[in-house]
Amino acid sequence: MSDKPLISARDLSVHYPLRGGIIGPKPVVRAVETVNVDIAAGSFFGLVGESGSGKTTFGRALLRAAPITNGHVQYNDDEVEYDLATVDKNQLKDYRKRAQLIFQDPYAALSPRMTVRDIIAEPLQVMGLTKSREETDERVREIAAKCRLNVEHLRRFPHAFSGGQRQRISIARALVSRPKFVVADESVAALDVSIQADVLNLLKSIQLEMGLTFLFISHDLSVVAHICDHVAVMYLGRLVETAPTRELFASPKHPYTKALLSAIPSLDPDDRGKVQKLEGEIPSPTNPPPGCKFQTRCPMAQDHCRKVEPKLENAGGEHEVACHRWRELLETT
Repeated sequence: MSDKPLISARDLSVHYPLRGGIIGPKPVVRAVETVNVDIAAGSFFGLVGESGSGKTTFGRALLRAAPITNGHVQYNDDEVEYDLATVDKNQLKDYRKRAQLIFQDPYAALSPRMTVRDIIAEPLQVMGLTKSREETDERVREIAAKCRLNVEHLRRFPHAFSGGQRQRISIARALVSRPKFVVADESVAALDVSIQADVLNLLKSIQLEMGLTFLFISHDLSVVAHICDHVAVMYLGRLVETAPTRELFASPKHPYTKALLSAIPSLDPDDRGKVQKLEGEIPSPTNPPPGCKFQTRCPMAQDHCRKVEPKLENAGGEHEVACHRWRELLETT
């Protein structure tokens, strides 16, 4: 795994203006706000947080499927280098071959009127990556085999398959163009636990075989612990903590991260009373609170937290945290 960033985001913001009244400024949804992150080539990078934290919008911004309002996103795979905030149409067309998305819902993501062969082949045809039907069929069979799909599966329609099989079809469609970067947005959330493990192991084996870089978006920290090398925690469109997976789970620094980790189900009866409950909901991204965005739900918040927004700072090695009191909290735990 290379340490060189394949994706480097600097001050990345995604805002959506809303219709407002005649008087006063129009409200703006600040879905992602001044995010700085590096995703190393060949890594399995996890992004976690509650629903509404901005995870999906961030992933789509890295694919240029969501508008980049401010900041820069540098993509560099040694063959090409783009700033995704300023790419032209030809560069964006080329980038579509290099970056793909695996959708969350395997039932809604596949057209019921197309055979599996046609579903997987469609990106090749749209992008003009093959010159003949024979070449297309060869590429389809190759990626289908990697995704544990049989040749006879290619003749069937999606309704004939289970959820796990449909997700493997979605994975094959995303990988048939041989991308370098893949965003997996809650790609196992709709599957049974046993099927989740099978799909996760498939993603990991394909990543190692094809040298892919993954952004794995999830709200399930146990899944992230199983598959990711590095994890970033997002809250209200901002990164609050980022670290290598083992270090984050062994020594979380931010109160929000600690609350998320404490909510992971445990079979140990002694651990069941240690859950740190978060009171209230994530504030509206159209009207975020001043200072630390977590201060409305944080039991450790002080006046300084309510006035000054913390920035990500180094907590040792590759560990970064955005909290004014993380050193004090570390001494008390």
